[in-house]
Amino acid sequence: MIILSVETSCDETSVAITKDGKIVLSNAVLSQIKIHQPYGGVVPEIASRAHIESMLYMFDKAIKDAGIKVSDIDLVAVTQGPGLIGSLLVGINAATTFAYANQIPLMGVNHLLGHIYAAQIEGEMKFPLLTLLVSGGHTELLLVKDHLDIELLGTTLDDAVGEAYDKVARMLGLGYPGGPVVDRLAHQGEAIYNLPKPFLKNEPFNFSFSGLKSSVLNLVHNMKQRNESFKVEDVCASFQESVNEVLVQKTKDAANNLGVKQIVVAGGVAANKGLRTKMKERITDLEILTPSIKYCTDQAAMIGIAAYYQFNKQGALKDYYLKGSSAINFI
Repeated sequence: MIILSVETSCDETSVAITKDGKIVLSNAVLSQIKIHQPYGGVVPEIASRAHIESMLYMFDKAIKDAGIKVSDIDLVAVTQGPGLIGSLLVGINAATTFAYANQIPLMGVNHLLGHIYAAQIEGEMKFPLLTLLVSGGHTELLLVKDHLDIELLGTTLDDAVGEAYDKVARMLGLGYPGGPVVDRLAHQGEAIYNLPKPFLKNEPFNFSFSGLKSSVLNLVHNMKQRNESFKVEDVCASFQESVNEVLVQKTKDAANNLGVKQIVVAGGVAANKGLRTKMKERITDLEILTPSIKYCTDQAAMIGIAAYYQFNKQGALKDYYLKGSSAINFI
């Protein structure tokens, strides 16, 4: 089964061709990072317009790179949400038009489901499994009992972990996107500052990073007020140590309590070198499946992989009417 998939939930324009829920024939991705850098973050209207400008080219590139004809495509899948509504609608309209014009079945896919199924591209998911989903907008622990049978165990009560990284980077003048820079500098510093580790004892599987973010702000502000010298690398290392300690320990506790066969770490923050290292150091009795960095970030291949399993359980839409949702329910 050959699927053309489209991903435009935020600031990456991506079209992919996948086969049988496993093989990536092509995965064309165009990043908008340089467009948004002067603003210190993603500007929704600019993101939407950039998607429009590149969409036709990305369709052509994905099909050409895969070496297939349009008539070979069995299904068109597109990210339905969550995400920036303007960006989502560009992808949905493009996918719907392509599917309708060529009389190919159409399907909407949850962006977060795509992140989970990115692990299936290079690995093999074994159920039941526990997923730690960490990105700029999401921090969640999910029990995946079988294909599309998912239970939400815990989520963030305020800032997502990727959002916290970007805000700390902004405090330190490190630019956008901040997560990769903080991760890199953390490996050059030492965790010498005693920052809080928000475990939320009464909510074992939920997360909260706003207090930690504020602690970093206060730490830096107070040192500057006292004219104390400090190394940005040490602040980054201390912040990352607190974040990863919480993420890893909560994942380990949940895995032990639920008796899962495997742990999947997914989402953009799964590319964080510190998190990947600490997870494997602290959890040695379970297989940890983490996608390659190119499949951690937003891209359409993961949507195509998820669509294959979703199609097997639910089938495609009965018509070509598909709405986008910035806050679509995951479970």
